[in-house]
Amino acid sequence: MAEAHFVQPPPAVQRPLQAAEGRPRPLLSLTDGIAIVIGIVIGSAIFETPALVAANAGSAGNVVFVWILGGVISIMGALCYAELASAYPHTGGDYHYLDRAYGKNVAFLFAWARMTVIQTGSIALIAFVFGDYASQIFRLGPYSASIYAGSAVVLLTLGHLVGVQLSVNGQRWLTAAQIGGLLLLVGAGWLFASGTPAPAEAMRPMSASSFGLAMVFVLLSYGGWNEAAYVSGELRKPKKNIVRVLILSILIIASFYVVLNLVLLQRLGIEGMAGSEAVGADLMRLVAGESGAVMVSLLVVACALASINAMIFTGARTSYAMGRDFLLFSRVGRWRRGGSVPVNALLLQASIILFLVLFGAVRRKGFETMVDYTAPVFWLFFLLTTISLIVLRRKDPTPRPFRVPFYPVTPVLFALTCAYLLYSSIMYTGVGSFIGLGMVISGIPILLICRRREARNAK
Repeated sequence: MAEAHFVQPPPAVQRPLQAAEGRPRPLLSLTDGIAIVIGIVIGSAIFETPALVAANAGSAGNVVFVWILGGVISIMGALCYAELASAYPHTGGDYHYLDRAYGKNVAFLFAWARMTVIQTGSIALIAFVFGDYASQIFRLGPYSASIYAGSAVVLLTLGHLVGVQLSVNGQRWLTAAQIGGLLLLVGAGWLFASGTPAPAEAMRPMSASSFGLAMVFVLLSYGGWNEAAYVSGELRKPKKNIVRVLILSILIIASFYVVLNLVLLQRLGIEGMAGSEAVGADLMRLVAGESGAVMVSLLVVACALASINAMIFTGARTSYAMGRDFLLFSRVGRWRRGGSVPVNALLLQASIILFLVLFGAVRRKGFETMVDYTAPVFWLFFLLTTISLIVLRRKDPTPRPFRVPFYPVTPVLFALTCAYLLYSSIMYTGVGSFIGLGMVISGIPILLICRRREARNAK
């Protein structure tokens, strides 16, 4: 284990806090874990990215290839996370792995980045999509999307504050609505769409830039499966079930994505997909005319709510873990026994998200800004977490119930993929990427304050 750089609160402080506040309990089943991961991953991005992928892929064969490749890459990453999460089941997820591999300095910066950029920005991003599509059903005025976005964050956070059981039960229903809606979309498009099916097209060579952009959009759609690490500390039989959650979730998600793109290619063709502003709506217009657009809006609303709810659940867990380790954030590290929830972490997270929603409302480019803001920071720490697997293999003899197949090839290949996407997210996005990286750097003075306070309390 890495040597901690901070002095923990003395036992006399820790024991009463644990007794009063409780600790995470294994209340989540295998089904709950799968529902949370699917709810995060199958969000609104899949209704935007197929057109962007098709525009860069250039042929139907290439479209199918890159979506399958995205699933393979995600499974490689999931195998790495399965070893980490089964060896070190912990509510803090990546925070805990980075702590063990590199020490609390890096772990703190990750928790700071996740609290201010990665998770909160991602939730705000999906909340804006929810607001946009909800406004298509019933508009609330000039700031309709932002009102819907903020309301969703507030109401879903309140549900989590009631207790973990209410939040996971809600997640089951929302995930069921996601899967049911996607099955309806795929089935209706395949069986009932009018018009002549588009002819199949063979694979064509892609330029390096086109392939790179296509993969950025594909992996954006697959992003979020790593959130399973944050429920490992609350799963029943975590050492066994975390592996099942990761692998089964990605197999289900990849199957949906490939089949959906096959249906879109069959009915719209590669040119129709590439030129579409809303591929799901265009597909449903072939089934039910203009009323199909309302059906797609309802489906996107359900998917967005499922993603927001699941990300609220996992996001607060990192802040809680940080609060357990740093006195400056000790209030965030309190776990309420009644309901089994990190109540202060949930409240802090909601406050930051609402600030980002307000910022997006002022800018009127909330979705694009949040994509730029989060992407490079996400891939930076994804890369460090993947490398932590190699570091911990060498320095920590902890038994591993699951070991990555073909080690070290699998983690090295996935680390190279993360490095490539980090480069792409900086080179091909806007100024928002530098703002996100700047927020990470702003955590350094906070870290120094924590160090001084911990040192002073140790005397």
